Amino acid sequence: MKTAMNFINGKWVSSKTNQFADNTNPATGELLGRVIQSDQSDVNAAVLAAKEAQKQWRLVPAPQRAEILFRIGAMLKDQKEQLSQMLTLEMGKVIDEARGEVQEAIDMAFYMAGEGRRLFGHTTPSELGSKFAMSVREPIGVVGIITPWNFPIAIASWKAFPAIAAGNTIIWKPATETPFLAEAFVKIFEEAGLPDGVVNLVYGTGLEVGSAIVEHPHIQVISFTGSNEVGRTIAERGGKLLKRVSLEMGGKNAVIVMDDADLDLAIDGIVWSAFGTSGQRCTACSRIIVHRKVKTELENRLIERMRSLKIGNGLDETVQIGPVIHEQALDRIHNYVEIGKREGAKLLVGGRKLSNRSLAGGNYYAPTLFTDVSPSMRIAKEEIFGPVTSLIPVDSLEEAVDVNNNVSYGLSSSIFTKNVNKVFQALRDLDTGIVYVNTGTTGAEIHLPFGGTKETGNGHRDSGLAALDVFTEWKSIYIDYSEKLQRAQIDV
Repeated sequence: MKTAMNFINGKWVSSKTNQFADNTNPATGELLGRVIQSDQSDVNAAVLAAKEAQKQWRLVPAPQRAEILFRIGAMLKDQKEQLSQMLTLEMGKVIDEARGEVQEAIDMAFYMAGEGRRLFGHTTPSELGSKFAMSVREPIGVVGIITPWNFPIAIASWKAFPAIAAGNTIIWKPATETPFLAEAFVKIFEEAGLPDGVVNLVYGTGLEVGSAIVEHPHIQVISFTGSNEVGRTIAERGGKLLKRVSLEMGGKNAVIVMDDADLDLAIDGIVWSAFGTSGQRCTACSRIIVHRKVKTELENRLIERMRSLKIGNGLDETVQIGPVIHEQALDRIHNYVEIGKREGAKLLVGGRKLSNRSLAGGNYYAPTLFTDVSPSMRIAKEEIFGPVTSLIPVDSLEEAVDVNNNVSYGLSSSIFTKNVNKVFQALRDLDTGIVYVNTGTTGAEIHLPFGGTKETGNGHRDSGLAALDVFTEWKSIYIDYSEKLQRAQIDV
């Protein structure tokens, strides 16, 4: 049986716990193998290795660190199909989406490798004569990254590559549900020539391993993507220890459809955003805020499209909707559907777990659509994280923006309209970290910041140049060559 082991200081090692968790295929229930479950001592060993490795890694010129990232990108590209197949086996998303996710990691590798010859600081005139002033980026030290199962390689790349490029070392706790993809990713780091101890992989639960990473005194940065409940706990614990904590958490994203929208295009965007990855995206479209004038037409077209979606094993190239990650997710999704019905929302399509011969053993939920949903309903305000979306009718753009903003999250929003004035009004007023025009709520590009407002995060961003701010400290440098003591503002 295949077993995923820890990777500490350049070696694949077990844990003294000698405990393992099963790794199953969510599409079939098939046992794929097992993964070691670690404890505090494994985290301690990984941190010791990372701390020692960082002493030398920080001194490697950034362009040389970047050369390894370029090699990693090339190796990811060579192994793209193999990694995509593994991703679908472990996580369940359809194979085209898996290929897209691996491509995102490839792009991130090359993008952050480019930063090895940049990592720009600033030079600025001094207020005094014969004096030079500048600022530079410095690595922080040992970084703990905690990543989810829904984008197991893309999100890991968003965090790991900028941290490595900047001269930090890493302790990575991946999701227990996707251990073999994490193993394959780290093997690429290893084969690309990353020095021992720069990247360390420790499997285990959030309660055991995650807590040990957050509270370890020699881990200076925590970068986490996951639930709000866990994120709040990390913020509390990390804050008490004065760690830098970067959180990317939930979303309750909306597509706004105005009365002048291209409805065919809007349907395409809604279906992809609401039901791609079976709704298991933090950017998934969980609300459709539609102008009352086109509500009925949009509703009817959406029902027709949803009924044609093919559901099944994501390895089948013709399948459009795969399984959800596990049985607990099925129960959570169905519980929210029951809540919606009790609240008075009208169920149009779906609303049930799927079980038949072709889907036997898998965790499948029917794509679900509610209509006549009030903005105050729980299904309109809380993250469901499944293939469920709700139609909320409005009478104006102003009302649509108010409905969009009146939730605790602020990750992604979208508007479909042909009116350029409405576009710019929406760009100004929508309170989300990402705004799309005439497309759905998903599809972030790696060279732009990823993250949101309000309870979606705590102000930091993954991806883009903004990611470097998470993993670097600014150092201001003054060089006085006047051969006399100058006292800044006092001597001006």
